[in-house]
Amino acid sequence: MPATRTPGPAGLPLIGSMLDLNRDTLQVYLDARRNHGDVVRISAGPPGLRAEFYLVSSPEGAQQVLATQAANFRKENAIYQEIRESFGNGLLTSQDEDYRRQRRLVQPLFTPRRVNGYADAMGIESEALVERWTELAGGPAGGVVDAAEEMSRFALRTVARILFGADVEDATKVVRRHFPVLGHYVVARGFSPVRLPRRWPTPGNRAAAAAERELYRVCDEIIARRQAQDGGQEADDLLGLLAAARDEDGGRLDPAELREQVLIFLLAGHETTSTSLTFALQLLGLHPEEQRRARAEVDALLGDGRRPQADDLAELPYLTRVLKEAMRLYPAAPAFGRRSVAESVVDGVVIPAGADVLVSPYAAHRHPLHWEDPERFDPERFTPEREAARHRYAWFPFGGGPRACIGQHFSMLESVLGLAAFLRAFEIETVDTGVRLGQGVTLEVRGPVRVRLTPR
Repeated sequence: MPATRTPGPAGLPLIGSMLDLNRDTLQVYLDARRNHGDVVRISAGPPGLRAEFYLVSSPEGAQQVLATQAANFRKENAIYQEIRESFGNGLLTSQDEDYRRQRRLVQPLFTPRRVNGYADAMGIESEALVERWTELAGGPAGGVVDAAEEMSRFALRTVARILFGADVEDATKVVRRHFPVLGHYVVARGFSPVRLPRRWPTPGNRAAAAAERELYRVCDEIIARRQAQDGGQEADDLLGLLAAARDEDGGRLDPAELREQVLIFLLAGHETTSTSLTFALQLLGLHPEEQRRARAEVDALLGDGRRPQADDLAELPYLTRVLKEAMRLYPAAPAFGRRSVAESVVDGVVIPAGADVLVSPYAAHRHPLHWEDPERFDPERFTPEREAARHRYAWFPFGGGPRACIGQHFSMLESVLGLAAFLRAFEIETVDTGVRLGQGVTLEVRGPVRVRLTPR
């Protein structure tokens, strides 16, 4: 029989777990699983404004919410609504027929074969960053850089180059200035018990509206310029391919829909990859033996100095395992939000209709029944034999089921090829061994993640 009374932390009498969630959201997830089980009810806020959600931390529960019962758990919570309002209703947030139509149009552009064609653009940005770091290594900072800042810049430039081609500079300047403003605004509103109308002229609303206008402007200008070029002929960058995409009925994305997809790709395509790369560098800098082994693999394959190519991904299995282990410990999406349609049972616990549900890779990736000594960095967890022996949803940084991330191969290719270029050029030593984390739209680094780069 399913449990009808869901366990959970009591919190404080009037505000529940609000202070703990504000102090360290991710630790609340870990403590809730450890102390109360794999499906936990958490409440926060004063009476009348209290929010409640069900935290799912087991692979079995994750599979039910994201895959086998996916139709019952929809993207209708406050965070997704705020993302829709600010960034548009692209693949990340759309549902039902809107989602199915967008997926049909966009899916052909993210097949492994098509994504492999973006490897050269990834290599260009990797080489540019190696040059930048080589110059910094001789400067007054002694080669110390903030990996979080550097990887955010690298991942944004890479996805912008692939999206916009020659327009990469116009896009990255605007996105770097205005994306953080809009991202923080979305998170603040999504987690707030009271959301004032966006049209009210508060300082936060005005700053977000200005950032939104600038982001929309640069995207619309690039889209209009692209459609006017060459009589509308297809370009070889991702924006050109999106503009030319047709479904089986000949339908296409209109300019507003193109902008929405571009903004979602920029959001999801750079923040997630930059998080994975940041922690891969930080962990390699903390574990010299694993770094030496990864570098030896890279040198054996790329010792001639050539640019890494898509085919090299299969020849870098240990470096891929390093990346996967970094994504286990620091998944870019620490929790996936859903809202239940009807009452259901998840991992033996009744979830009522209309409930908010958070499926947490951050907690599931540290589940001691599935990961021995879960806090330890060990790339050997991801040998083919050990992966095959684990539950399918013991590791799911890209989600799963019908809404699994369309850019999984894109992210893995960019990350592994980028790491290969960086390891070939530098030895890495971690300066900031402790990193404060938080949850925003993605996993947030609250403070620098400094590493020292020594040219080889």
